[in-house]
Amino acid sequence: MKFTKDHEWVEVEGDVATVGISGYAAEQLGDVVFVETPEVGKVVKQGEGLAVVESVKAASDVYAPVSGEVVEANGQLSDAPETVNAVPEAGGWFAKIKLSNPSEVDALMDRVAYEAFLSTL
Repeated sequence: MKFTKDHEWVEVEGDVATVGISGYAAEQLGDVVFVETPEVGKVVKQGEGLAVVESVKAASDVYAPVSGEVVEANGQLSDAPETVNAVPEAGGWFAKIKLSNPSEVDALMDRVAYEAFLSTL
């Protein structure tokens, strides 16, 4: 699993990356009440808005940690947005993206580097 400074995570299997927000981000948001996932077929560039998550505190954009085409969205989140709080780094994923530039993953932080980054916040 790799992480961005915007608190997204990505896990790559073959040429498809599963994307979500980190446990830290879910904790900072508070209780998630709504999630807008991207449409299948949407093409995103690294750093572009991918999804929207709303909590009792705020609405936040989720940015694409990698470039590619959305091949699956987690439709379960519309009925159960609290899944993002319960299992942010597992069942609370937002989308799966077919990578158009796999080398982008290499530039992301591993868990050790991400936790070191969190300690500076």
